[in-house]
Amino acid sequence: MDAKSEKSLSRIREELNLYEPVLAALELLPEGDPGHLQVSVLRTLIQQHTRTIECVETGEPFLASQYTNPVELLTAMDVHWYFHIQQMFAGSGTGGGIHIAEDLEAMDKMAVPNDCCTFLRLALYYQVEGLLPVPTAYLALTEPCDGIAGWHAAFTHLPSWRDVPVFAPDPPYHDDDRAIDYYAGELKRMVDFITKHTGKTLDMDLLKRIVEETNKGYSLWMEYNEVRRSSPTPHGFVMPMSCFFQINTAGAGDPARTRWYEDMLADAERRVRENDPEVPNQKIRLLWYDIQPFYFNEITTWLQEEWGGVIAMDMVSYCPYELVDTSTEDSIFRGLARRAYQDGPMIRQARGKAENVMEDITRIVKDYNMDCVIFPGHMGHKDMAASSSIMADTCRNLGVPFLHIGMDQADERYRTIDEIKVQVSRFFRAMGLG
Repeated sequence: MDAKSEKSLSRIREELNLYEPVLAALELLPEGDPGHLQVSVLRTLIQQHTRTIECVETGEPFLASQYTNPVELLTAMDVHWYFHIQQMFAGSGTGGGIHIAEDLEAMDKMAVPNDCCTFLRLALYYQVEGLLPVPTAYLALTEPCDGIAGWHAAFTHLPSWRDVPVFAPDPPYHDDDRAIDYYAGELKRMVDFITKHTGKTLDMDLLKRIVEETNKGYSLWMEYNEVRRSSPTPHGFVMPMSCFFQINTAGAGDPARTRWYEDMLADAERRVRENDPEVPNQKIRLLWYDIQPFYFNEITTWLQEEWGGVIAMDMVSYCPYELVDTSTEDSIFRGLARRAYQDGPMIRQARGKAENVMEDITRIVKDYNMDCVIFPGHMGHKDMAASSSIMADTCRNLGVPFLHIGMDQADERYRTIDEIKVQVSRFFRAMGLG
């Protein structure tokens, strides 16, 4: 393996070196311990990274893909892939890990405006530096923002990625039957693209079984969200984040994932029944209406300890995923299409209608008895920022306090954690919370 290929795997190897001993420690915990529920999550990460390394070392075809593309299709085609921007959110070499400070400083030196989304600038930096494995083909996305389109145009011209075939499903704006049919056709074209560049074909019988299994996972996830209405809420922020990860990464349709959702739901129900919340002394129920920052653990730990604040619901967890009708091939593709371009976090809020934001906040505040709504206001989410006044008006009509922070979800230099804590504390005091 040449030096470039080895460098592209360096961060993944670092993460494996971190995850493997942590997994070994978690496996020793009793089944009732909340940490034991993270065993399956770490196994997934380790398996995915291990397969990526194998593909790079052996020359086996593999893909890079974005989170909007249905993982059921890739699994049914027996093709390995890695989540293209997952590296930024990992806990080791990339994202909020040991290299973040130097990566941000190096990122600043690129000829990209610093008011562009930091997530996109970081992803571009990782590619420029050769820190992401170069796939056989790439499954892109062009939503929800203009920054995404610009980012893809930039990296497809990089020397190391220039010859990588790219397929980006074209998302329609509307959500009527005609739009769904159109995007279902885009997914079928994506299948043809994968076959052309990897030699892998789609097994429809297998796809049906996989979708039926992921339907179970989605159903259990939604049932878990219902349990989260309880006060006190059963878990902190880690379990809800794991829900999204488990069903949107490699290995879709694995019954072991379904069992994980069953175990997680059972743990939540037990905690409610026995009044044994993972986070004790809960006083403030918050809706965090955006994706979570790299340093979310530090913020949530402080919220819990200083104010008794708990994230009772968040934007990533609260998406209206519909179960896919598996009766026919067309119904499967239409169901996957609807979920892919309408329901995912950021996709629903940013490329969708403003009514989605109003309806989500209204339903969540009422159903989860929220004490306040916090909109982090990531500097790169300019499409979301355009809805901030709508969010404020919605919360005003509901009689619930609303805070727009204004921060960078990846870069603490934009607004430090201490500054965020001061702003949140002033908000709580002014609103008589805590």
